[in-house]
Amino acid sequence: MKKFVLICLCVLSLYMFLGKKEESVKIPDTAIRFRVLANSNSPRDQKIKEEVRDKMQKELYDMLKNSKNINQARSLIQSNMDSFNDILDSEMKDKPYSYKIDYGMHEFPEKKYKGITYEAGAYESLLVTLGEGKGDNWWCVLFPPLCILEAEETEKQSEVEYKSFIKEIIEKYF
Repeated sequence: MKKFVLICLCVLSLYMFLGKKEESVKIPDTAIRFRVLANSNSPRDQKIKEEVRDKMQKELYDMLKNSKNINQARSLIQSNMDSFNDILDSEMKDKPYSYKIDYGMHEFPEKKYKGITYEAGAYESLLVTLGEGKGDNWWCVLFPPLCILEAEETEKQSEVEYKSFIKEIIEKYF
C-alpha cells in the first residue's frame, strides 16, 4: 500500500510539473523599462554592470517612487538625464571603457523569468550601455515600479525556506 501511495504521488508530481505551461507576456505600452548592458560576460564586466545597476536603481527609486502616471515618470527621467550622467561618470571613472545612456525606444530580446516569458520587441526604456555592450544584460520595469518593488522585497527578506509537499507527506505517512 505504501508503494502504491508513493507511486501515485510521484505520478501526480510529474503531471503537475510537466503540465505547467509558461505564460507569455508583452510589457504594456504604458510601461518604462530600465536596462543595463554589460561590456562582456567576463566576471569583472558583469560585476561592473551590477555596481552600475545598483547605483542607478537607487537613484531611480528615490526619483520615481511617488510618480502617479507614466507622463510624470517620463518627465522625471528626461529632466534628470544630466544627473544620471553624473552618477555614471562617477561610477565609471576608474573603469577601462566608456558608457552611453539613452532614453527612448529600444529593442529587447525575449526573457524568461519566474515562469513568465516576456516577449521581444521595442520598448520605451532608459538604456545604459557599458563599453561594447556585448555582455549579458539586466532589466526591469521602472514604471509601474515593478523592479523597485522587487528590490524592496529582496532587501526585506532574510532567508528563504523551501518545503516539499511530497517530502512532508512521505515523512508524515512513512
